[in-house]
Amino acid sequence: MRTSVVERKSKETHIKAKLNVDGRGDRTEVKTGIAFLDHMIELFAFHGLFDLELEVVKSDTAIDIHHTNEDIGIVLGKAFREALGDKAGIHRFGFAGAPMEATLARVILDISGRGYFKLNIEDDKVVQLKDKEEYSFTYLEHFMESFAHALGATVSVTVQNVSDDIHTNVEAVFKALGLALDQATQVDPRREGIVPSTKGIID
Repeated sequence: MRTSVVERKSKETHIKAKLNVDGRGDRTEVKTGIAFLDHMIELFAFHGLFDLELEVVKSDTAIDIHHTNEDIGIVLGKAFREALGDKAGIHRFGFAGAPMEATLARVILDISGRGYFKLNIEDDKVVQLKDKEEYSFTYLEHFMESFAHALGATVSVTVQNVSDDIHTNVEAVFKALGLALDQATQVDPRREGIVPSTKGIID
């Protein structure tokens, strides 16, 4: 079982996470203090078949959700990085799409050791959406960037047919991320014990 326990303390947040990559997706408890993000991470874990306990013990959400949102991404990325160890045998690459009504989110990722994130919005409507809700594309971008760097993965997210409802857009992204990460973290029996890199390591 590929598992990890991560705890991160800063002057702004204190966050704990417990992860089982080889889970069922229905043993998840998320308490971030940001109800919308709880829902998104639960969807991510369910569709990725990850068992996850995530708790924000302390935050500065009385100011805004900026630091907490980013730090949750860091802790979640570190949890996956630690659970995957030397990455031996994993597929490494993952690709998935998830529709929500007319909106389509696609996630392509590579657990390469190189943290990089790119969000592609194929609609000018995003300009009007940014500050209409508690969560936004800006917060999504900060979360995903923190997650990608902490995991050590290149993550590309594309959203097509952007909805007027930010919930629809972000939910599609988190579902696609769970599906793509499940694919990338699965062990290929043909590569059992072999790190999936011509360098021989992924660090």
